[in-house]
Amino acid sequence: MRRRAVAALAALLGVAAPASATSPAPVKPSVLVQQTRLKKGSLPRLVTAYGSIYASPAAHRTVVAPLAAIVEAVFVRDGEAVEKGAPLVRLGPSPATAAAYAQARSALSVAQQLVARTRAMLAQRLATGQQLADAEKSQADARAALAALEAEGAGGPQTLRAPFRAVVTTVSTSAGALVAQGKGLVDLDRPEGLVLEVGVVPAAAAAIHAGDKAAIVPLGARDAVAGRVLLRGSVVDAGTGLVPVDIALPKGRFLRGEMAQARIVTGEAKGYVVPHSAILVDHRGAPYVVQAPGRIAKLVRVRILGSDGARDVVSGPLDPDAPLVLSGNHQLQNGMAVRPARPPAGRSK
Repeated sequence: MRRRAVAALAALLGVAAPASATSPAPVKPSVLVQQTRLKKGSLPRLVTAYGSIYASPAAHRTVVAPLAAIVEAVFVRDGEAVEKGAPLVRLGPSPATAAAYAQARSALSVAQQLVARTRAMLAQRLATGQQLADAEKSQADARAALAALEAEGAGGPQTLRAPFRAVVTTVSTSAGALVAQGKGLVDLDRPEGLVLEVGVVPAAAAAIHAGDKAAIVPLGARDAVAGRVLLRGSVVDAGTGLVPVDIALPKGRFLRGEMAQARIVTGEAKGYVVPHSAILVDHRGAPYVVQAPGRIAKLVRVRILGSDGARDVVSGPLDPDAPLVLSGNHQLQNGMAVRPARPPAGRSK
């Protein structure tokens, strides 16, 4: 038994010695990643804002009562589209207006009689030329007053009609109402005069100018419609804290009150164009990317100059010949080895 134990120990020692002499060096860990080449390019600088569609002041009209009247009939309602010349409201003269019209007719009749009598007296040298001139002036004044009342519709019922093709936005009266002169009755908007008003944070508003292009996307839709900036406000709206921006819209594509998003192009950002997945953020909130020169990870801080959602334009101390790490980049630290899933496609230009 003793001899067998010694032999077994010697055998174990004999095997252990050569094994320690031929053991491989420890393998450094590496991360499997996907890479792409770095390339220069540009993206539009965009300011994204939201708002609603309304009629510009030039496209809005309020139809008012030309004189004190009684509303006999209303022919339209809110939201109705009307053609040019369509009847809106029929008005009848109020008792006061009818009385004023009767007085104006009577005054003209009296003035006409006075002129005729004064002429006859002048022919008989019983009146002077000045008296005739005064009578003729009274007649002209009475005729002008009567004509003004007739133009306003004091002589009888009148129908107010749409001055252009429009959409009725508000009806502010009803049949039987007694309305004063100048009272608003119906609000109209030209459908081709709609604009999108959006609110922009003051820091971004300074980059927006009249004439800038914009892509308009109605909420719930996907396809964008081209527009352009009409006006950028110079004050901050006290209610929203935003700067108002008006954007012209193509005819017939939108409805008043509709909500939409606007992506306003304020310029062009130039630098390295990278996929958004390449951008990481450190614990301080600073953006960085990972490059792999010689298959060794190198973290590089960058500044984001612009973005379109899927891509970003960045600047920084980047190596134009080193591949850019995409998937797997969040696992890397400086100096770690990388294993590309496939070699980067070419070199940057």
